[in-house]
Amino acid sequence: MALILNEEAQMVRDTALDFFRERSPITAMRKLRDDNDPDGFSRDLWRQMAELGWTGFLVNEDDGGSAFGMTGLTQVMEAAGRTLAATPLLSTALLGASLLSIGGTKGQKADYLPRLLAGEHITALAVDEGSRHAPDQIGTTAERDGAGYRLNGQKTFVLDGHIADTLIVAARTGDAVMLFLVPGEAASRTRLSMVDSRNAALIRFDNVLVGPDAVLGGGAIALELALDRARVGLAAEMLGSAQEAFDRTIQYLKDRKQFGVAIGSFQAMKHRAAEMFCEVEITRSAVLAAASALDQGSNDAAALVALAKAKANATLYLCGNEGVQMHGGIGMTDEHEIGFFMKRSRVAEVSFGDTRFCRDRYAGIMGY
Repeated sequence: MALILNEEAQMVRDTALDFFRERSPITAMRKLRDDNDPDGFSRDLWRQMAELGWTGFLVNEDDGGSAFGMTGLTQVMEAAGRTLAATPLLSTALLGASLLSIGGTKGQKADYLPRLLAGEHITALAVDEGSRHAPDQIGTTAERDGAGYRLNGQKTFVLDGHIADTLIVAARTGDAVMLFLVPGEAASRTRLSMVDSRNAALIRFDNVLVGPDAVLGGGAIALELALDRARVGLAAEMLGSAQEAFDRTIQYLKDRKQFGVAIGSFQAMKHRAAEMFCEVEITRSAVLAAASALDQGSNDAAALVALAKAKANATLYLCGNEGVQMHGGIGMTDEHEIGFFMKRSRVAEVSFGDTRFCRDRYAGIMGY
């Protein structure tokens, strides 16, 4: 598998870095938070991202996408992580596009994908029901009602759930897990307040009736593949955030002076900075290896995914904490941006599998 970006992926990376730096700096995230924006993201920015083709990286060419794959999309998500950009990349361009492409019927693809690709339709995957990621513990039920199904249950921490046009709901029918396309307004939705100011929602289904055309194919197999893509995509975003936190901290160590010299010249600071650098580079290799394995359908893809997410969890946690500590008192203030990376690390770590979940999954795959 490739551990070096090809020319096309490098072009995507450079374009994405410029895009987010110019059009969605951290000040944009701060404004969304301070204004208590009802959407939690810029719809105009999202349409611009769609125009660049990023919403179609996981969609086949026959369905209007580019099929550029996870290696390409992770470059976009890493760039978004550099500025902590709040966008539906994960919920829609990754999860929604994946599940519709994998399990959608011809009619479902024709109905949903054109609007999704144009940045006009937001999706959200409703899978987890507790405080931690546990896709094998689904209690939401889907019972037969005539030709359709009636959904009952509750989902929590649903990314972009409060503004999603379509919810992709994992529900249990007997011993099997099925996926359903449910209009967002059909459920009871409560927006949650997250420490990183990102979108999430508590969603309840009370006898929500859907027709047979709401069933999305693939079931548990499609769900697992989509979740693995989400883990790598999020790991890439976390890598971008860790890199940015590291870069900002290094610059501060060069600029801040004590006793007439830069604090970065102190041996203790050098050691801590060196550790951050090494962890970021190891994480970069892990993310690229996992994305490449998913694109190639490698047998070791699931193990590499678990490894990448576990490593990204630890690295962003380290860089977020060290960034705040090395900045000293100013790092603890809301006026300074370095603290946003620490806050983001806490939410991103538990999304789609915290370190304990990923390590346990890796051990199981490896036969321990």
